Amino acid sequence: MAGSQHFSDNQFTIKEVFQNVKDWLSFFLSKWKVLLMAGIIGLGVGAMVSIFKKPVFHGETSFVLEEGDAAGMGQMSGLASLVGVNLGSLGGTSGLFQGDNIMELYRSDRMLGETLLSPFDENHLLIDRFISFEELDKKWASKVNFEGMDFSIPRDSFTVSQDSVVKEVSKLIRENQLAVVKPDRKLTIIQVSISSKDELFAKVFNERLVEKVNAFYFETKTKKTGENLSILQTQADSVRAILDESIGAYAAASDRVPNANPLLSSATVESRKRQIDVQATGAVYQEIVKNLEIAKVNHRNNSPLIQIIDQPRLPLKRTEIRLVKGMVLGAFGIGFLTLLMLYFRRLYQKHA
Repeated sequence: MAGSQHFSDNQFTIKEVFQNVKDWLSFFLSKWKVLLMAGIIGLGVGAMVSIFKKPVFHGETSFVLEEGDAAGMGQMSGLASLVGVNLGSLGGTSGLFQGDNIMELYRSDRMLGETLLSPFDENHLLIDRFISFEELDKKWASKVNFEGMDFSIPRDSFTVSQDSVVKEVSKLIRENQLAVVKPDRKLTIIQVSISSKDELFAKVFNERLVEKVNAFYFETKTKKTGENLSILQTQADSVRAILDESIGAYAAASDRVPNANPLLSSATVESRKRQIDVQATGAVYQEIVKNLEIAKVNHRNNSPLIQIIDQPRLPLKRTEIRLVKGMVLGAFGIGFLTLLMLYFRRLYQKHA
């Protein structure tokens, strides 16, 4: 149709697109000296980074979290109810370590602080080692005087500055060096990793942290069942002592009238009273022993807490930027930034 246009004024033909690409290629080729210089600079920067940047070491521990045998206790509760024993007060485990809560426990200030204040070697604590290789005494020199701080004293005797240092170091580790993950959400395997420029610190801190959480896990998980077990054991010992005393009193009463006249019932009243005491105390003792044995089983079911799979062993896994890789990445990064700079500069000049 005469006079009709296939393209509007703001559209490009294929020929114009190719011409535009050709112009840009010609422009960049004309700047080959600048791009070459950028590549050389990038090679140098990448080489310096790979040389001066320290490698990072990774101390890793993986373990299986074992929950309480709730199914087994449910079956035992059903059997125990047949003989009149209530397991409601003997069972029941803390939900603190169920699911992902134990992962947050590894990130808590309490666990990290206690780990930092644990020994690294015979003369130094882990926090002393961290301050040394991270050079915090120089970085925080304007705010903190580390020379007068002794972290080996009891925590209750710490000054405000010492507590602040422990909290800040715990925060640095939690945000930059600590990783607590589940490799597979369907499994109960948990992996705890510490990344550090100090290989020995990464290994020892990882071991101490898992040890601290393991102990706290054991104490809290079994606290309720342990208290029940202790109370029942005390009751069983007390009732057994009363039972032994009642048996002795019954025997003494029987001995006082060895051949009682069956026509005179008053002669056997004392021995019958003692016999009733023995029977009543024996029934109470029998019931307590039932509860005690079930409490022992429940306590044992809660005792296996963490099954370690892998522990950190020297030499630790390390990540570092190797020389060739650093030079390639440096050349690519500086070269790409130079291309962008040339591109936007030409656009500005064309539309200025």
